[in-house]
Amino acid sequence: MKIEIIRTNSENPDFINLVKQLDAYLKMKDGAEHAFYNQFNNIDVLKNVVVVSVDKKAVGCGAIKKFDNTSVEVKRMFVSPDDRGKGVAKKVLQELEIWAKELGYKKCVLETGERQVEAVKFYTKCNYKKIPNYGQYKGVENSICFEKAL
Repeated sequence: MKIEIIRTNSENPDFINLVKQLDAYLKMKDGAEHAFYNQFNNIDVLKNVVVVSVDKKAVGCGAIKKFDNTSVEVKRMFVSPDDRGKGVAKKVLQELEIWAKELGYKKCVLETGERQVEAVKFYTKCNYKKIPNYGQYKGVENSICFEKAL
């Protein structure tokens, strides 16, 4: 199994394809709330994107974008269902954290949904701590926000 990690931007065709799969997955999970969340997931603003390939097939992605002067927000984390459990998500997240540090940021924040049980477990395992919901997620019952100091 040959794993390749690339840094790119939101114009990367593999990233665009993985995000389409992510959106289909989230639409199924979030149901009626999908439109609310979707408005905050515009990928054309993402300049810092990571794509992980296994044996030359793109299987995972994630991105960071500036949140404030000291923090980035982790966005669009996804691993295709057939490739879960192989450590791909961890590689994506670690690369995003390294990149954020290189850019001078001190912290990562992110939002995920209560119904994304695997995601909640994953971020907890990666030492992300639950924080009060921020920004547009304040008062949204399904949202769970996390942060991690870098």
